[in-house]
Amino acid sequence: LQAMSGNEQDWLALRPQEPSPSQCCGSGCKPCIYDVYEKELAQWERAKAMQDKSLLMGKKEQSNNSELNPDTFTAFSVSSVEQLTEDTYQYKFELPGNSSLRLSLGQHIVLRGVVNGLEVQRAYTPISPGNAEGYFEVLIKCYEAGLMSQYIKTWKKGDVVFWRGPFGGFPYRPNKHGELLMLASGTGLAPMLPILQSITDDEEDETFVTLVGCFPTFNKIYLKPLLQDLARYWNIRIFYVLSQETSLEKLPWSYQENTYTGHLNEDLMKTVINSCRRRPFVLICGSSAFNEDMSRYLKAAGIEENSCFVF
Repeated sequence: LQAMSGNEQDWLALRPQEPSPSQCCGSGCKPCIYDVYEKELAQWERAKAMQDKSLLMGKKEQSNNSELNPDTFTAFSVSSVEQLTEDTYQYKFELPGNSSLRLSLGQHIVLRGVVNGLEVQRAYTPISPGNAEGYFEVLIKCYEAGLMSQYIKTWKKGDVVFWRGPFGGFPYRPNKHGELLMLASGTGLAPMLPILQSITDDEEDETFVTLVGCFPTFNKIYLKPLLQDLARYWNIRIFYVLSQETSLEKLPWSYQENTYTGHLNEDLMKTVINSCRRRPFVLICGSSAFNEDMSRYLKAAGIEENSCFVF
C-alpha cells in the first residue's frame, strides 16, 4: 500500500469530526450539531478539491465576543450559583456591558460540557426576562448519574462555560389568546417564566394565565417568591400539584386552596379546564412522559392539538 502523501495527511487532519450521539441534545435545534457538521464537511470537501486551505479559514469552533450564535459556541462566565433544592440550581451568567441575550419567549440555548473526555450537549431555557441587561439566568436540575450534571456541579463563580443558540421558542403575541393554560413539571417551569413576565410587564396585555406547576413535594417547588409575586396579578392564577404530599394540612394556609395532592390526571385536568374563564391555549413542558400524558388528558377534555404547544 502506497504511503499517504504528506499533503493527504494534512488534509485529513483538517477534516471536521463527525459528532457523536451524546453531542446532540435532541431538542430539534436549527441548526443541529449534525447540520453544522454537514456544512463544515461540504466546506472541507470543496477546499480539498481545490487544494486551497484558505477556504477553511472561516471555520470557527467557538468565539469569545460574547454574542450568542446558533452555529458556534460562545464563552460566558458564571457570576453566581444558587442552590434552590437538593438537586436544582439557579446559575447566573454575565453578559458584557449592558447587553442582553435578546431571546424571544421560551427559546432555549445549548450548553456544551466535556466529561471524562466525552463531549455532551444539552438544551436549557433561560428563566430571566429576554430583555434582562448584563446577565441571564438558567434553572438546572442535576441528576445523580447525568453526565452533564457531573460537569455542571463543578461550576463556581468565575468559571467560563460555552453556549450556542438560541433555538425554538413559542411565538407569543400579546392578547392573541384569551387564556393560556401552562402545564409545567419541575424545571419545565423555565420556558413559562419569561412569557409570564412579559404579560405582567405589559399593561396592555390582558391575557389570563392559569399555571399548573407539578412538583414532588412542597419543598421542591422552585422559585416560590417569584411565583407568589406573579400570582398577585389580577390575570394570573397558579395551582400546584404535589405528587408525594399526602395532605395539605402542613402547607402554609396561603397555599392550601390552590394546591392538589397526587398527580395531574384526567379528572383534575377537566377540573382545571372548567375553571378557566375561556377556552385556553395550552403550553406544556416537562419530561417526554409528562408531555405525552398531558396531551392525552387534554384530548379527552376536548382540547385539540392545534390549541397546544409543547416545548
